[in-house]
Amino acid sequence: MELSNIINIGVVGYGYWGPNLVRNFMRAANSKVTMVCDPEEKQRHRAVESYPGLKTTGRSEELFSATDVDAVAIATPVASHFPLAKAALQAGKHVFVEKPMAANVAQCEELIELADSKNLILHVDHTFVYTSAVTKIKEEIDSGAIGDLLYYDSTRVNLGLFQHDVNVLWDLAVHDLSILGAISDKEPRAVSATGISHVPGQPENTAFLTVFYDAPLIAHINVNWLAPVKLRRTLIGGSKKMIVFDDLSPSESVKIYDKGVETTESEEDIYLLKVSYRTGDMHSPKVELTEALLTEANHFIHCIKKGSPSMTDGRAGLKVVKILEASERSLQLRGGLIEL
Repeated sequence: MELSNIINIGVVGYGYWGPNLVRNFMRAANSKVTMVCDPEEKQRHRAVESYPGLKTTGRSEELFSATDVDAVAIATPVASHFPLAKAALQAGKHVFVEKPMAANVAQCEELIELADSKNLILHVDHTFVYTSAVTKIKEEIDSGAIGDLLYYDSTRVNLGLFQHDVNVLWDLAVHDLSILGAISDKEPRAVSATGISHVPGQPENTAFLTVFYDAPLIAHINVNWLAPVKLRRTLIGGSKKMIVFDDLSPSESVKIYDKGVETTESEEDIYLLKVSYRTGDMHSPKVELTEALLTEANHFIHCIKKGSPSMTDGRAGLKVVKILEASERSLQLRGGLIEL
């Protein structure tokens, strides 16, 4: 495909997330949205009201065949990610697909193979990876300042939005799994998940996921659609320092604590506790307030123009879906350990 200086984006789905994609691709450098697809007429009307002159359609096939669309951004229910992304890739379009990448591992693998065969960019919308806070956390970890990662403990709860096609792990835990994939090179080895649905006939709305990585890292993720307050707080423990990441505190979203424990094997201390506590300073590094989705949109456009792989490409999406798929099996076993 011959590309001009401007990359033309078509967006499929103009419900909850689609308007955010349109807004940010309109703002991104060397990018503009040329068409929006949604089966609902009222959603297409919303898009035109916000962006007069924007072309709309109710048929995804029309968007995929459009000559003025270079790349497709998909913001639809999870079950439709695979058929839409596959059709877009087959039509020669680069693809930006909302998280999670697809409904199962086999679908992810097929999309990766298709994108590779056509030399197209396949990008998964793991938005948190592009936040300034996570970028800063990764810098601290990569510098060695935090030491070896020991644990990742996250609470991600709120009242709603209830999903009907996926459970709360696929909706919320996906964020933490993508963050873990970005900040650590440790490989997940097994999962254990428990959860329950409090609404008859609907997916689990409360769940607890433990992911066992190469030693010494372990992760625990608490997700819930039925909480009275909204919490987005993560504790990251290192052998040297510890991090608190609070996404709802934008001015001080990352706090680094010089705290930890030290052990001794000295025979002189045989009658003393062999664990001592280290308490030092806390500092909160400056974190830019740039919208993560705009950073991500610019990254996607850059990857298309340079032909370089995305930070959250299909393989990153596949790793997350592998864990989520295993967590489903563990849920059925009420926390049974599933090896990856």
